[in-house]
Amino acid sequence: MQLGHLQRREFITLSGGALAWPLAASAQEPGRIYRLATLTGVPRDGPQYDAVFEELRQFGFVEGQNLNVDPSGFGLRNEQLAPRAAAIVKAAPDVILCGPALSIRILQQATRTIPLVGQSEDMVAEGLVASLARPGGNTTGISLLSPELDGKRQDILLEAVPGVRRMAVLADSNVLTARHLQELQDAARTRGVELAVFAIAKPEEIVPAIDAAKEAGAAALNVLATPLFSVNRRIVLGGAAAARLPAIYQWADMAEEGGFMGYGPHNTEMYRQRARMVVKVLRGTKPAEIPVEQPTHFELVINLRTAKAIGQEVTSSVLQLADKIIE
Repeated sequence: MQLGHLQRREFITLSGGALAWPLAASAQEPGRIYRLATLTGVPRDGPQYDAVFEELRQFGFVEGQNLNVDPSGFGLRNEQLAPRAAAIVKAAPDVILCGPALSIRILQQATRTIPLVGQSEDMVAEGLVASLARPGGNTTGISLLSPELDGKRQDILLEAVPGVRRMAVLADSNVLTARHLQELQDAARTRGVELAVFAIAKPEEIVPAIDAAKEAGAAALNVLATPLFSVNRRIVLGGAAAARLPAIYQWADMAEEGGFMGYGPHNTEMYRQRARMVVKVLRGTKPAEIPVEQPTHFELVINLRTAKAIGQEVTSSVLQLADKIIE
């Protein structure tokens, strides 16, 4: 199998139309104050929301001027989502940025009218929208292709760590499906590799799970797609480094931040893409009329500094496939 087939050329998606919207289209109503809320585990001061508000400013929606942002829906734990959703819906904002699937589903149960612009691993498979082209209801957003990309990351990692006979996946038990896991295990088995699963539900379980994978003999770690790991990226990156495990991550950004490898879209760009969908909602388009979008740009980033620190050599054939190499 040629590893080059794993790169972004393989993905043909619906999305990308929003990228070309003219800045002048459908101007805001003069004097109106627009109201934006969120329901997310991501903190307000993270780079993701810096990107959102920068993008909104480019389209004329400026926090503190014509945009009022409810601060109460950022950085929430799962048990806080339902009560916070009820309060947010009662305040009746113009649009709610939300995700992953759990927060979207809670909001869908709380309102059928307030527009929701979400992001999840697979919005159709998770039952959040009717289809990509016609989402229906009050929800649209970004579907991340995560099940497909988890498998491709596993293939890349096996190429990058040749001769491995046992590897591990770090998974979120809140979102892991048996079918997805079976597909990953079957794919590993065809290459003579035993795949062990370490599923967790809380941030405090991340480091013990990584240590357990190392102790069980895993020589590489595929960190599966979930906000649990992206929100707690510092814990995951630190745990893998301490265990000296070569690991691959959902976001290209995570290799730039110290991970061994990252394959996928840039996290902040996904937030910018959703911000452009929020603009469309604020200018009057109903979510049911906005097709669900998918990532359009994928990068393989390899961090050679991290590789050296954990004692992992990277072959020239794998380096040739990288879109970005950190030396």
